Amino acid sequence: MPGRTFSNTLTIALSCLLVTNAHAESKSGQPNVLLIVGDDMGYADVGFHGGTEIPTPHLDSLAASGIRFTNGYVSGPYCSPTRAGLLTGRYQQRFGHEFNPRDEGAGNSGHGLPLSEITIANRFKTAGYATGLVGKWHLGSNPKQHPQQRGFDEFFGFLGGAHTYFDRKNAEVVRGKTRISEPEYLTDAFGREASAFIERHHKEPFFLSLAFNAVHTPMEANDERLAKFTSISRKPRQTYAAMLSAMDDAVGTVMASLRTWKLEENTLIFFISDNGGPTMKGTTVNNSSNDPLRGSKRTTLEGGVRVPFVIRWKGKLAPAVYDHPVIQLDIQPTALAAAGIEIKADWKFDGVNLLPYLQDVSRGQPHETLYWRFGDQNAIRHGDWKLVQYDRNVDSFPTRGVTEPRLYNLKEDIGEARDQAEKQPEKVRELKALWQTWNKELVDPLWGGDSTRRGPRNSD
Repeated sequence: MPGRTFSNTLTIALSCLLVTNAHAESKSGQPNVLLIVGDDMGYADVGFHGGTEIPTPHLDSLAASGIRFTNGYVSGPYCSPTRAGLLTGRYQQRFGHEFNPRDEGAGNSGHGLPLSEITIANRFKTAGYATGLVGKWHLGSNPKQHPQQRGFDEFFGFLGGAHTYFDRKNAEVVRGKTRISEPEYLTDAFGREASAFIERHHKEPFFLSLAFNAVHTPMEANDERLAKFTSISRKPRQTYAAMLSAMDDAVGTVMASLRTWKLEENTLIFFISDNGGPTMKGTTVNNSSNDPLRGSKRTTLEGGVRVPFVIRWKGKLAPAVYDHPVIQLDIQPTALAAAGIEIKADWKFDGVNLLPYLQDVSRGQPHETLYWRFGDQNAIRHGDWKLVQYDRNVDSFPTRGVTEPRLYNLKEDIGEARDQAEKQPEKVRELKALWQTWNKELVDPLWGGDSTRRGPRNSD
């Protein structure tokens, strides 16, 4: 990307600079924390990854003024498991949240984030922060799993995994626990509500999660934004572009609110997508693009788990491009550390506080190894090497099961096109042993996925 193609050494050296304290601080002096999550975004579709077809000026500005992670990951290739890991700072397979909840609209399935787990909202609420969630929950619709029972003071959004963007009979938007009618296009409404939360709490420290359902299906856009993309001839892609543009506009609305209340320099901002874009046959595609990555949402290939990932703390961390692997599990310990909240060993985070690594390149990399398990699909990244078994539908649709273990050097082969397993049998054995050691620490899923992603673990 123009203006951002620095070497890792230079950009990390820049990020070592800690500049002046924020102009506007809460009464406690603690920073606000804003966590923004996109849904099913294509890796190639944001401007800061080189996308040109769909303007994303507000996200691009966030990336240009923050730290952009070229190897940013999530711990699952699916919506709900990734969110479970995000809110706990722990691999979700440790507590059985390996798949999306079933019967999530019934309200009585019991599937969802286990009550044994403490969320990032719980941690900030205990520390005296105002806490809010605007947008998608997807961590259980049972009353005990409601966001306001999991650490959030305020909630505006919906409980399930997908939702219409218009005010229709099947709309299930709630404020708190009360179902309401929302006449505004839902993405715009989420931007409005996040801004209103900031206005209400601008004099006290707050933690706000803004979890868009854009650009998840159903593919619905308003006429005003569709008109901006008449140059895109394929109607499904045009709709996707309009939906992504709406999300970018909503991010702009929220950023304007921070500026209005002079909070920009005292707000730590995270931005991720919950997984890659659904591009594989057999998934409900949204016409996203994950180039140059291979694979899709619902796979353990890079296209399923490597995502847009940005951190910005204006006035504290200088803009940079960071090349070492990070994962969404790092967000909670990083945010807590920024707020001066002591992280206790018995919380058993898998994520790490990234701030020391962003401030001092000599510390090395936050993670030597990252792991994935999604039913019979699995992967491990150790240094530049990745060993992966993934859904065969990527290669030939329709098929069942997963591939044999395949080995890729991601530094040389980001598109996972050249399998090195036969040439590097020792590396295969090394990575397989590391993954199996980690796998022994996990529990069985509390509920199942579909038959192509459920079954006994690999024991060889």
